[in-house]
Amino acid sequence: MARIRPFRGHRYDASKVGSLADVMAPPYDVVDDAGRAELAARSPNASIRFILPEGEGDAKYPAGAAEFRRQLADAMVRDDAPALYVYHQTFEIDGQSYTRKGFVGLIELTRFGQGPVLAHERTLAGPKRDRLELMRACRAHLELVFGMFSDPARAWEKAVEGKTGAPVLTSDFGGLRHELWRVDDPAATEALSNVLADKSIYIADGHHRYETMNAYADDLRADKSPVADYGMIYLSNLDDPGLVVLPTHRIVHGLPSVDLAAVVESVAAHFDVRTAPLPADAAGLREALSPPDGRATFALTVPGSGEMTVLSRRASFDPTAAGIGDLAPALQTLDVVLLHELVFERGLSISKQAQAAKTNLGYEKSTDRALALAREGDGEAQLVALMNATPVSDVVAVCDSGEVMPQKSTFFYPKIPCGLVFYDIAAAEADAR
Repeated sequence: MARIRPFRGHRYDASKVGSLADVMAPPYDVVDDAGRAELAARSPNASIRFILPEGEGDAKYPAGAAEFRRQLADAMVRDDAPALYVYHQTFEIDGQSYTRKGFVGLIELTRFGQGPVLAHERTLAGPKRDRLELMRACRAHLELVFGMFSDPARAWEKAVEGKTGAPVLTSDFGGLRHELWRVDDPAATEALSNVLADKSIYIADGHHRYETMNAYADDLRADKSPVADYGMIYLSNLDDPGLVVLPTHRIVHGLPSVDLAAVVESVAAHFDVRTAPLPADAAGLREALSPPDGRATFALTVPGSGEMTVLSRRASFDPTAAGIGDLAPALQTLDVVLLHELVFERGLSISKQAQAAKTNLGYEKSTDRALALAREGDGEAQLVALMNATPVSDVVAVCDSGEVMPQKSTFFYPKIPCGLVFYDIAAAEADAR
């Protein structure tokens, strides 16, 4: 059972900060040093100043907390009544407009596999420690996990219909239109919570942040906090027509050598293989990788070669013969699993440990940049793996199986920015006491 609650969020006050776009930020894990500097320069109240605080070693965490507390006082307003926050993102992909709809609330925290919240990707210790130390210092939930639930009838939207009023945030940031509404009508928030009561929640993005919230909840329980059991999350309908998944391409580097012909020969028993010209754009790549009969398909290309080798899982594919019969059935035929298990681990001898550490692998979410790298090279890339997007149905099947995919298997677009709303644990504790 997924338990959802409204909360009294802190939001940026446009009358104090001016443009709300100037205080918003992408998720911390996609911001490099140059990007942080550019975002911080936009406003003295930019959220990146505490999401990615400056400082040496662990000193950056109390510095981030001090900045967050300053901004709470100087730049934000706290809502008077508990609310759920309806959130729309409007964007374009290849000339087609989409609006993904969802809402922000609190969810009862349960460990993966021990409740309704299910994962599909592995997590790493380093990012979790970093986010936990920042959360401990700030005593707040600053960033949003992105979860999904199945609601073909779109009952959640009906539950809040007519209860949103005027938006409390409208902003053009990151090439998207962002709109946020506050729903504080108790009947509406209860109705929406009831819609979610029997749902499984599938994490789309933010596995590290969700596990971090659980770890921090343990701290709070040890301190007998009355608000330990809930964490902030964004939830969207996986049946929403605005739900878009894009591919994440792989870049092989740092190996002594790469012999593409030998790699293909080593896995050819499991794939139908053909050579094709390197496409000019993303639309051409999608067409070239259109999977026959839905079978897993990806392409490998040596930068500068002008062509790619397309591999499609054979209709007669036997997971046991391929050496992956011990994997869960939901994983055995996925393109990312076949790529990582057969091509990377066996064909190129990149171990699972090296894959997890990104020793010889990089990731590129932009298809245009991946194709440019494949065309021109950069002096380091030895092989580019060009991918299809992972269907949502496959993500759900893996979650339901209790297994996980390789890292960066999915890219739910767009990501959820920071700066929409914050959950201050210290204030919530004061309310509860």
